Amino acid sequence: MINLSSYDRVFLLTDEQAAQCCLPVLLSQLGQPDLAATLVLPAGEQHKNIQSVQQIWDWLFAQQATRKSLLINLGGGVICDMGGFAAATYMRGMPFLNVPTTLLAMVDAGAGGKTGIDYGSPMVKNGIGAFAEPVETLLLPAFLQTLPAEQLLSGYAEMLKHALLDSPEAYAAFMSHDLRDTQSESFAQLLRASVAFKERIVSQDLHDNGIRQILNLGHTIGHAIEALGLSKWQNGKWQNGKCLHGYCVMFGMVAETYLSHALCGLPAEVVSALSRFMLENYGAAPITCSDHDALISLMLHDKKNREQGAIVCTLLQDIGSPCIGQTVTPAQLREALEYLCSL
Repeated sequence: MINLSSYDRVFLLTDEQAAQCCLPVLLSQLGQPDLAATLVLPAGEQHKNIQSVQQIWDWLFAQQATRKSLLINLGGGVICDMGGFAAATYMRGMPFLNVPTTLLAMVDAGAGGKTGIDYGSPMVKNGIGAFAEPVETLLLPAFLQTLPAEQLLSGYAEMLKHALLDSPEAYAAFMSHDLRDTQSESFAQLLRASVAFKERIVSQDLHDNGIRQILNLGHTIGHAIEALGLSKWQNGKWQNGKCLHGYCVMFGMVAETYLSHALCGLPAEVVSALSRFMLENYGAAPITCSDHDALISLMLHDKKNREQGAIVCTLLQDIGSPCIGQTVTPAQLREALEYLCSL
């Protein structure tokens, strides 16, 4: 457990949902720490923007936080990403502790040293950010009991991604697990294995110049679906859950395994099995053929791209055998999106 007494003061950033459900648990775990101040932001990806970061900076300055202070980020991926970015840039960097409250954040945003916000029009997911590692990531499995089913499914998608990248054995263990079970020791083992896999990859390539790029599987198409979905969600057109990050990563993985079969020789049965898993647990992707041009336009702004007009994906030769830096044409992406829409 982190020693809070080594910091001059401790500040806490959270959102409305985590403040209600998770803050009492955290304070109990930390022994009722003496918090200098708490900032509660609205919940939701739509608030992961520069305006929210400015609010955090203004709050830290008003409270006279120093580079010897600690910022605790209590929340899901939005709070961990955004709070980490605010801490990394406040006075050129103050230490921060991530306490992820969702399954997705536990296996994704809570650790790994990537921080950021969404930016621009069209919106680029995590378009502005910095590499900055938390002093610690505190995992409290009790938080999982507070989550609705769609939030658990969102986290499962990232865990499945890690399993696909890891090994056939890891993938088989995940695919055979009852997704309704988050309280058993078998699930705890899956969770630990998923976090350990990511930490192992990140430790080899913190700044995302090589092997860490395998973690982008499903994210080129998935981020585009998420960005498009957020714009539609703000107009009240998309179903609840469908533009959660993990859902979009699942949709992106299905489309990108289709590309993997076509371009890298991934066995067709892997694509078919993943497609069935998606339909049974996440439903069909909430896009139509009329969205393809907008999605490809968003992919052209993806931060993984190396040159203008070239869209880059991480694909698979087989389970446990990823291929990074694969350039994919708009025509090939359109074919993968047509497959996704056909399911």
